[in-house]
Amino acid sequence: VEFYFADSNLPYDKFMWQLHTKEKDHWISIETVASFKRMREYSKDGLPWVTEALRESELLEVDETGTKVRRKNEVKQPEGQFERSVYAKGFGEEDPKLQTRLEEFFQKYASTNEVRMRRDSDKTFKSSVFVEFTEPSGVTAFLNADPKPTWEGKELLIMTKAAYCDMKIKEKNLTGRDAERKKGMLNKRNFNAFTLPVSQGGLMPDDAIMADGTGKPLKELYLDYFGKKLLITKDASGNGKVNEEEIPFLKGSTLKFEGVGENFSWNDIKSPLRDLFDGKTPFIDYARGSNSGLVGFHKELSDDDVLAVKKTVRTINGNEISWSRIEEEEEKKFQIMRAQSGARNAFRNAEEGARTGHGGRGGGRGGRGGRGGRDREPGRGRGRGRGRGGHRGGDRSEANGKDGEKTVEANGSDEQTGEKRKRAVEPDGGPDVGMRGQDAPPVLQSAKKVKTETGEVASAPATSS
Repeated sequence: VEFYFADSNLPYDKFMWQLHTKEKDHWISIETVASFKRMREYSKDGLPWVTEALRESELLEVDETGTKVRRKNEVKQPEGQFERSVYAKGFGEEDPKLQTRLEEFFQKYASTNEVRMRRDSDKTFKSSVFVEFTEPSGVTAFLNADPKPTWEGKELLIMTKAAYCDMKIKEKNLTGRDAERKKGMLNKRNFNAFTLPVSQGGLMPDDAIMADGTGKPLKELYLDYFGKKLLITKDASGNGKVNEEEIPFLKGSTLKFEGVGENFSWNDIKSPLRDLFDGKTPFIDYARGSNSGLVGFHKELSDDDVLAVKKTVRTINGNEISWSRIEEEEEKKFQIMRAQSGARNAFRNAEEGARTGHGGRGGGRGGRGGRGGRDREPGRGRGRGRGRGGHRGGDRSEANGKDGEKTVEANGSDEQTGEKRKRAVEPDGGPDVGMRGQDAPPVLQSAKKVKTETGEVASAPATSS
């Protein structure tokens, strides 16, 4: 039970955190705690026995009624977790008692905070674990143990968590920010109360949407979408989002295309339409393998505009392409998705830029050039700039924002790295963004320039003192 309430688990366990924040004084029903899977073996002793056991805890306290339990101290953000963690592999197949056996195994070497069994996307145990020791000395004791740690007679593959991350980065030949991104993925939690605003039940001050490399809070981040500034905040997963009710709707700015066939490339539509609309790249939403998709433009299309689109993109790979307007409800959903994906992308890149001290991904209007899918054009940027990082160049549609505030023009669709790809994204959009153009809805602004992965300009906000 102490583990459930520990700093290393409570703020990262969504269900426990919801219980913790349900009441102002953070009391949680002992009956609820006793119903947890790993507590069921004690159920035969009854709730009174569990209650008495909890009264002996130095970390927890039981209320006067004997029905609720809570922490004695406030939750604090753990420090040095990465340095106190190891990776170990070779534990065979999972059985009902494996978690308990693993905890007892590592506890022999030093006190542990947690043993996390690693799983595939289908929840299958990978036969490996990440273990966080209470003190750095625990890592040394485990890695330098003599004889070397074994499981059921077989020697384990063991290393620090840092060494494991480096190994994976080298396997994929990643460098620079790609390497940093991969390292971040390996350490990312599915839920983190420290990155959730207080107004949403988390521990992060509402005015600290994100933090720079020194941990100082940054000012607000806004998304400029069809001319309206939308405040970007963090959701429960730590991704950027905007208030759906505030997203403006521009009727008639979307077209549906059909008949692309199997060998469709984004450039078949992107390039000619960009030329048609004076360099303004549209946003393309297309599911790989589908015969149709949607294109979002920067303005309401007149009948002449629609006719021009039909004439510009008549065929692709010999297939006749048909264009049509879509129903209003479908267009509203599409534009909401478009805004939210832009918010995710802008937020992540601004946060990354603040963390590294650089201007985000891509310089000028170049961005990364590819990463949208298999049809990408490696190394192909868009316009001026120095490729990755840097602060030169940039989208001239940038406007001046208030000090300490940044406004982002974003126009992308999001894919979480490591998840199964359900939706293809445009080549210039990066792994989390779809197509977007220089003047297409959703720009970031202020003193320090950061680039979103779609090539839009973002300005890093000033830090508060």
